[in-house]
Amino acid sequence: MVIEMSTGMIRGLGTVVVFVAFVGLTLWVFSAKRSPEFAEARLLPFADEPQSDITEAPVTRSTRP
Repeated sequence: MVIEMSTGMIRGLGTVVVFVAFVGLTLWVFSAKRSPEFAEARLLPFADEPQSDITEAPVTRSTRP
């Protein structure tokens, strides 16, 4: 038996696949066991950059002509 797949069926299956991936990703993100890992990653933008050994005065530029 040969089943012909119409465009509508292919789009419907694609929608189901994307929906299942969305639900899976949502459950993974909001999982309680991932909370400490995400709490650490949430603070990464505020991590200090390593201090350089050179202590020069900051260079400032004037905006006057």
